[in-house]
Amino acid sequence: MHKPALPIALTIAGSDSGGGAGVQADLKTFQAFGVFGTSAVTAVTAQNTLGVVRVHPIPPEDVRAQIDAVASDLRPAALKTGMLVTSELVSTVADAIREHALARYVMDPVMVATSGDPLLERDAVATIVGDLLPLAALVTPNLHEAAILADMSVQTMDDMRKAGRLILDLGAGAVLMKGGHLEGDVVDILLTGGQELTWTRPRIDTRHTHGTGCTLSAAITAALARGEELPAAVDRGIRFIGRAIAQAPGLGSGRGPVNHFVDTE
Repeated sequence: MHKPALPIALTIAGSDSGGGAGVQADLKTFQAFGVFGTSAVTAVTAQNTLGVVRVHPIPPEDVRAQIDAVASDLRPAALKTGMLVTSELVSTVADAIREHALARYVMDPVMVATSGDPLLERDAVATIVGDLLPLAALVTPNLHEAAILADMSVQTMDDMRKAGRLILDLGAGAVLMKGGHLEGDVVDILLTGGQELTWTRPRIDTRHTHGTGCTLSAAITAALARGEELPAAVDRGIRFIGRAIAQAPGLGSGRGPVNHFVDTE
């Protein structure tokens, strides 16, 4: 198979009608990084900056058909998952990733929206841990998601490290613990089998943080698709989301979106 002129990335995630998160944020981010974006939509949501009004999961067989169509013709150099909603969808996606032997997989374990609305059914957590997480080259949980995955309270940097190691023990290739919910400066910690890297940046006082997790994981995925090694891809992603938050366009009456047009370097 010939090497494509553009690197290709795949997002398997929900649609955000407000445009700030989910598939919309992922495709905007892929485009910003010069990567050709493909998608498999797992759910259609009615939402805006004020919250999620309605969630409609796509039937698993339709999600699988989307992944099969992309993987058989526009094979991604890297991929990510976001909102998966149900246990059946999680299993379907895990089976597709295994059977197509898709590599450089970034799992954003989307469980709760920035607005606080739940985006994952409770019984799907065990399926994520058992079926999907061991396939991931990188998992990018915030503190709430890390607490669920590691089954422990996560309230300090020491907790972040402990939870991250527990998630590694579950089979993830690496874990990026996102510390945005701690007080003070924002601290993110990348844990691999034998390495720990830390990023610290001043907290930006803003309500415009909708889609930050989606955008960060998409930026890392795009950098991986371009051939960067994991630590460099994470560094690119963290610096990109920092600029995207700082230069947010100020849209909406609630938690507005970040700016997907900022520099990627």
